[in-house]
Amino acid sequence: MPESRKTQERLDPRKPLVFDTREVGRRPGSAKRLRRPVPVPEDLALDLVRVPAGTTLDLEVMLESVLEGVLVSTTAEVPIEGECGRCLEPFQDFVDVEIQELYAYPDSETDDTTDEDEVSRLQGDFLDLEPALRDAVVLALPTNPLCRDDCPGLCPDCGVHWDDLPPEHSHDVADPRWAALQALNDPNRESRS
Repeated sequence: MPESRKTQERLDPRKPLVFDTREVGRRPGSAKRLRRPVPVPEDLALDLVRVPAGTTLDLEVMLESVLEGVLVSTTAEVPIEGECGRCLEPFQDFVDVEIQELYAYPDSETDDTTDEDEVSRLQGDFLDLEPALRDAVVLALPTNPLCRDDCPGLCPDCGVHWDDLPPEHSHDVADPRWAALQALNDPNRESRS
């Protein structure tokens, strides 16, 4: 067994995202459904969106004993908040997160057939769902969040939200490279000659 597996720190069964698998045992086909409120790990964020600090999720977790370990399945609706990528207005929403993770027994064939970081491992009879939850939530966060699907954004010239502007709003901005040609089109040009 690799040295790093021997020296792993023991999991604290009092932590909310640590689950005891003794009830499903090593009997493939046996399963247990658990419902548990859990705090979301801190610092789950991207540039414009984050999970609010102090958020608690009600997880319904299914632990299933399989030949190589324990299969954990859960879904969660995670609240998010941030700034719209088009108009920069604050918004709140939810993302759906789905987790299905195999936690291999320490002495299973996965030790020989996979790399250490390829498959999660049970530590004794315990598993830590936090890394899988953290990965699933961050991957579910939108990289370009919107306050609503049809957000028109901001006027690129004046920076005002398009929703707050009249339909005929426009800016006459001339490209300075065309100034000489625009002078030819000036109706007052004849009178100046």
